[in-house]
Amino acid sequence: MEHMNIEDWKSQIKRGTLEFCILLMISKRSYYGYEIISELDKWQILAAKESTIYPLLRRLLKEGFLSSYWQETTEGLPPRKYYSITDAGKTYLDLMSVEWENLLTAIDGIQDG
Repeated sequence: MEHMNIEDWKSQIKRGTLEFCILLMISKRSYYGYEIISELDKWQILAAKESTIYPLLRRLLKEGFLSSYWQETTEGLPPRKYYSITDAGKTYLDLMSVEWENLLTAIDGIQDG
């Protein structure tokens, strides 16, 4: 059996939590894509490339958990696409939050023996 290294494990953990983290961020205010990437970069474990984040944002839009709008910039740059959470997204995030708490409680229980 091939042994998984820590980088593989971290990658799996990240895949499972990025969606949750993005919805948490966008539930507080609207973000544009590069801003999400920059915010996630503050935490090494969550750092992700455009090729990971943009498909995830597109899927969340398609599923109705996010909406988007274009906004002109003041710096003369191209308009930016901002993402906002929908009511369905808030409901989904609430469900994810419960499961996240359940997961942390289970892990704490196992660690405490």
